[in-house]
Parts: sequence; structure tokens; C-alpha cells
Amino acid sequence: MIPTGANLQKIRNGKRTYAITPHLPGGFVKPEILRKYADVAEKYGGVLKLTSAQRIMITGLKAEEVEHVWADLGMQPAMGFANCVRSIKICPGIAFCKRGKQDSIKLGLELDRLYHKKEMPSRMKIGVAGCQNSCAEVHIKDIGLLGTDSGWDVYVGGSCGAHPRLAQKLRADLTYEEVLSLVAVIVRYYQQHGEIERLGAFIDRIGWERFSTEVLALYEAESQQKTANECEAESGFNRETVREAGHGSQGVSESESAIPQGSLAPGQPIERESVVNDIIQLYPETIPLLRSFGMGCLGCPSAKGEPIAKAAEIHGIDLETLLQALNNCITNQGK
Repeated sequence: MIPTGANLQKIRNGKRTYAITPHLPGGFVKPEILRKYADVAEKYGGVLKLTSAQRIMITGLKAEEVEHVWADLGMQPAMGFANCVRSIKICPGIAFCKRGKQDSIKLGLELDRLYHKKEMPSRMKIGVAGCQNSCAEVHIKDIGLLGTDSGWDVYVGGSCGAHPRLAQKLRADLTYEEVLSLVAVIVRYYQQHGEIERLGAFIDRIGWERFSTEVLALYEAESQQKTANECEAESGFNRETVREAGHGSQGVSESESAIPQGSLAPGQPIERESVVNDIIQLYPETIPLLRSFGMGCLGCPSAKGEPIAKAAEIHGIDLETLLQALNNCITNQGK
């Protein structure tokens, strides 16, 4: 039986030796941990080997030594099963590299936190590179993320080994949050539909058109839902609630009903003297926009009764910019 967290190495003269490869997120290791590696290898007569996955292997161990080695390192075994997300390979990115375009360390470590050891139909490798030099080998990873001047490009389906396959670009110019969302969709789709096959083999089996179309459709749907949820949470109430409040419906407090009313009528543009209360009653779609300008006190009766010019002055907002944005908002909503 193979010891926990170990891999059988070449059998020599009937003797079995094993290797362990502790997890090092991004290949970063503190000096005291590095010294511990050396001490443990020396104690058990092991050999240290830097791996292509940015880890340090200790090989040449006897079966009965493996458990003690893990204990001496003060670590848990790196892997419990073969078909899971292996370590995420990360380049130095903008933190250390003069050529870096994006923060590959931040993204890579977050992906490591989210997915390392997560069970998959087959093994999965992820690479995160901060520029076109692709030091993290993005194009031969199941999921590869490549930093550019305008964001992150997402590649899928790459692999090396006996049957190498170059990854294909799925999406370009994504933000940090968008990348995390798309990776989550890719992983979930693969878990739900993949068999015992690498992601690239899965894509070849069902076809690129189906894979890309369905994955991106799921991603777009989730992105739109997320945006809608954020807008609703931002406003604190929906269009119907606002309209009911504006018409003195049941449940409106005396202080609400006493809010000064302006002369803004439906269909009219918003002007400097337009009262905030009128604006959000007639055009509730402007609420998220107003909040995006830093006007977080829309629920305050005194604030609602102010002309938009006064509110802009109080919040240090350029009035002309705000008016243009508001009128663009109501114009686009009416189309």
C-alpha cells in the first residue's frame, strides 16, 4: 500500500522508494521552511528536487519514513487523490517582474485558495501569467490566464505529456472579478459534464462550438444576474416600492409624505432645480447611478427634498457631469 501523500518511484533491486511533494502556493517559501526541507531531507537521506509545478519534491524515502517526514515538516499530505486541481503555477507578475502587465500573484493565490485539491473528472492544472511571455505556461494548462494591458485573457484545454494540446482562447480582456467568475463556470461545467478525461479531451469530445457557446452563455447569464442583484441591493428598494412611496401609498410615513415636491413631470429632462425626491420617484432607474456618484443618503427626507444642484454641491460632485449622466440614464431606459 502506498503511504499517504506519497508517490512510488523507480523500483531498484526490488526496493521501493517514495517521493512527497508538499504544497507551496505559487512556489513561495519562507526561509525557515526552506531550512526545514533541507533538515528533513538530510535526516532521512532524501533528495531535494525542484519541480515544474513550483514545488519541492523530497524523493528517495522509505515507506515507513513518509509519515514521519510529513510530521517533521509540520504539514498535511499534499494530495488525497489523483483527479483534482493540482498546484496553480504563477509567474511573478507586476509584483516583481518589469514586464508584468497584471497581478498574477494575487489572482493565482486566490485560485489556489479556491480550487487546490478540489475533485475533478481528471487532474487539472492551472497557469497564471502576467504578460505575453507566459512564464507560467498558460497555453499547456487546462485553464490558462494571461495578463495583458487591458485585462486577462482566458485559455482552456491545454496539456502537455504524450499527447500535447495547445489551449484555445475562450475570452479576452476580463477584470479580476470577471476572471474568477468565468473560471468558476468552467470548473462547474467540467465537473457536471466531463468524464475521466482532461479538459482538452473533453472539449474535443463535445466540440469547441458547444463548449464555448454553453460556457459563455452560463457566464453571461450569471454576470447579468449578479449585476441585477447588486443594483437591487444598492438601491434598497425596487421600482414598485418607489412608485408606491411617491403616490402616498399605505405605509408611507408622515415625514415621507411631507418631503417637498418639485415641478418635474414625466418625460421632462432633469435640470439643476429638479428635486431629488421627484427624480427618484419618476425615474427610479437613476437610483443606482446616484449612489455610484457617492450619494448614499437618498433615504434621508432632508436629502430627498433638495434640488439636485444642492445635493451635488454637498457631495462635491460636478453638477454638469451628474446631469448629463442622469439624463443619459433616463433616455436609454426609455428606448
